[in-house]
Amino acid sequence: MKTFVKDLKDKDHVESYFLVRTKSTPLTKGGKPYLALMLGDRSGAIEARMWDNVDSIIDSFQIDDFVRVRGTVNLYQKRKQLIIGEISKISKKDINPTDFLPSSKYEVDVMFKNLLIIVNGMKNKYLRQLVLDTIEDPEIKPKYLKCPAARTIHHNWVGGLLEHTLSISKMMLFMASHYENLDLDLLIVGAIFHDIGKIWELSYESNVSYTDVGRLVGHLVLGSELIEKKASLIKGFPEELKNICKHIVLSHHGKYEYGSPKRPKILEAFIVSYIDDLDSKIAALQGFILSEKNKSDGQAISWTGHSSVFDRYFFIRKDNSGGREASANEGSTDDLHL
Repeated sequence: MKTFVKDLKDKDHVESYFLVRTKSTPLTKGGKPYLALMLGDRSGAIEARMWDNVDSIIDSFQIDDFVRVRGTVNLYQKRKQLIIGEISKISKKDINPTDFLPSSKYEVDVMFKNLLIIVNGMKNKYLRQLVLDTIEDPEIKPKYLKCPAARTIHHNWVGGLLEHTLSISKMMLFMASHYENLDLDLLIVGAIFHDIGKIWELSYESNVSYTDVGRLVGHLVLGSELIEKKASLIKGFPEELKNICKHIVLSHHGKYEYGSPKRPKILEAFIVSYIDDLDSKIAALQGFILSEKNKSDGQAISWTGHSSVFDRYFFIRKDNSGGREASANEGSTDDLHL
């Protein structure tokens, strides 16, 4: 029987299988190495420690492997921690993939329908056709509905890419209504194409990992190539407009050091870059706060642990009913309705 992270309680004796999310071998104060892991499944993650016999098992598994663990849960500084007695690598065929791939709280068919409403409202016939020909492509659509938006940081669940895309698209509607002289159609193209290359960059059958083409090429280039391919099939598609669309995708990480081969050089590309970053960070922070609350085993905590992503601790307000944590893990599909 699989025991999920969210169900683990203080003093529980555990024998179950998990995904290795992080792995390191720091030293104790006495200079002895120990094994520090983050183990996870679709319900969340838990820190794990192994103090003995580390040398004999350290090379037997790696990050993104599945492992069978026997151990005991205890509370350390008000957070759950799994103390490992035994650990061993197991094959993917020995696990149930649905145990490790969380799903969006929203129905993907409803999200896709709402995205189509936005797309069908686009004024530029070339851009509208470009988007429709892409997201309704029978080879692309199934991947697009399932793909996560990232491996670990944000929207890393089935349907996460679509959820992230719809969220950004809705924000673009506001941006175009609030600021003058913005091309809403270009903003929508940026919202939809900026991460679409992740349907090939990521593998998401049993756990989220990178594909060969993802590591060798990456989603920015894959998205730009997709625009080139689809635009070339639309009669009369303007060359300059195609290059602008490609520029928005290629520049959406904002800086060279963040992986963009180009920095944003038109206003719409600038906006896509910042709104993508904002939506990603909000989702990541909401998920982190919820995860920290779950680790406390029901005990009230005022501060989270240290976030390696944001390099800080976060204060948890008592009136914060989770800081809208429900939006990180549970809620009504109506929340993303137009």
